[in-house]
Amino acid sequence: MTQCIFITTQNINLAIMNDRNSKIEISVDLDENKIPEKIFWSAEDGNIKNKESKALFLSVWDSEKKESLRIDLWTKEMPLDEMKIFFHQTLVAMSDTFNRAAQDEKMTATMKDFCDYFAEKLNLKQN
Repeated sequence: MTQCIFITTQNINLAIMNDRNSKIEISVDLDENKIPEKIFWSAEDGNIKNKESKALFLSVWDSEKKESLRIDLWTKEMPLDEMKIFFHQTLVAMSDTFNRAAQDEKMTATMKDFCDYFAEKLNLKQN
């Protein structure tokens, strides 16, 4: 059990916080050639149970090796037009995350410019 002390200008509060664990599970059904046929994911905290998805990008950071490790999966049923949208939305989300993490407005703007270029070249932008 972890104890945290929160100090405010009005008074001192003691809060007891329980150690917490959150589980996210990914299940992949493969064909005989180990090609994904179905992808399911669950997230206890989000009340999501065995939700089907057609694609998944997962990155984790290995701080010892200073490199990212990735799992990029998509099913045979993932349409190319949806994959293009998925990539674009992932790039936009990465630029937003970079901005929150690094607080670097100039680089974030450069990343957003690339996202706009990417969408334009793939005719994803709706006028």
